[in-house]
Amino acid sequence: MKKKSKFKISVWQYLALGYVAVIIAGSVLLILPFATVQGESTSYLDALFTAISATCVTGLSPYNVGAHWSLFGQITILLLIQLGGLGFMTFVSTVFMLLRGRVGMYERKAFMASAGSGQYSGLGKLIKRIFLGTLIFELAGAILLAIRFVGDYGWADGIYFSVFHSVSAFCNAGFDLMGKYGGQSLSGYVCDPLVVLPLSALIIVGGLGFCVWGDIADCKCNPKKFQLNTKIVLLVSSVLIAISTALYMVFEWNNRFYSGFNFGEKLLASFFNSVAPRTAGFFTTPPDTLSESGHVLTIMLMFVGGSSGSTAGGIKVGTLAVILMGMLAVFRGRRDINIGKKRIEHTLLSQALAIFAACLMIVMVAALTMCAIEPDLPAKDAIFECVSALSTTGLSVDLTGDLSAWSKIILMLLMYAGRVGILTLALALGEKRTASEVRKPVDTMMIG
Repeated sequence: MKKKSKFKISVWQYLALGYVAVIIAGSVLLILPFATVQGESTSYLDALFTAISATCVTGLSPYNVGAHWSLFGQITILLLIQLGGLGFMTFVSTVFMLLRGRVGMYERKAFMASAGSGQYSGLGKLIKRIFLGTLIFELAGAILLAIRFVGDYGWADGIYFSVFHSVSAFCNAGFDLMGKYGGQSLSGYVCDPLVVLPLSALIIVGGLGFCVWGDIADCKCNPKKFQLNTKIVLLVSSVLIAISTALYMVFEWNNRFYSGFNFGEKLLASFFNSVAPRTAGFFTTPPDTLSESGHVLTIMLMFVGGSSGSTAGGIKVGTLAVILMGMLAVFRGRRDINIGKKRIEHTLLSQALAIFAACLMIVMVAALTMCAIEPDLPAKDAIFECVSALSTTGLSVDLTGDLSAWSKIILMLLMYAGRVGILTLALALGEKRTASEVRKPVDTMMIG
């Protein structure tokens, strides 16, 4: 009788290793001589950094993407962005469907973890919806951006730029090609609604998550029929955008970069400032020109991020909502955590608090280590870079290329952890044990 192998890879390890495989393949392609423009050289560490940043849809880069990488290198980065944005398991599940005609239970569990779906059934429909929705949104975004870019860069570069930035925005990656013409991200279009608004829409839709806009489509845009998760994500996202736009208007009203701007132009710039940190990496206002309060607000928005099961990173708006509602329940002396007409389990609050605490500790330890490695690196800049990497945002105070090898390795680990997910990574690395039926005696501690 044939013995079964004791070694079995878990769903969480499957996801974590899947991203590693894609990253390694991407780094090999980017180290090739023809991946860069003539005369430019790339170390393997920087190629690996770029591959991780693209696959983890972050946007941090040691090089000027538009000036350093050749067309082959740029397309490789674009493919990594698309693969990372849609999710490794989306493509794996698609391959299984094409080869087998169905998706097994193991692949269903992995896809559920990757896409944020709360059910095993209907995953084939969800996969098709993800591809179709992505194609529609990215194509629409490219068409709208082409109105401006074709006029500025000609037909060839204009169409290519439109497609590249549409994909990068929808996947919340933040990679841009403006460096080819000496630009600094989208700062040259800070007052241009033909560029700012389509990109903002792509970032927002991509950050909502596949399951959210799938639920909106199923309910035919009727808010009364939305699932609780959809309602919370839409509400919290809208509130964050509205409040942060108003705060940026106040904090950056006298920003030197805005000199000569009228009220409408400042409002447009503030709106994009509130959208991009969750978690796109584009900017129309250079981060190093922000006021101290604007700097802190950007870090807070990056830390929160977008929605679970989306192309965005951060602790996620759902995590924030659960923590806030749990906090209110405790302060009011209530045992149950109620959200509207629904009640959520305390185990969900425990997971949310664990994610929040873990991310906060990781950022603090990483920033402390980077400050020790780079004695001249200001603490606020180290925290900014670490939060940007862990939240897969990609905003930078323009120091990524000047960091030492060890600091880049720290940022690479943060980007990987942020894309795979802290909870997924913990479960992948953790040892599976059977829970003991014996419970230890209860005691108490003083807190607060």
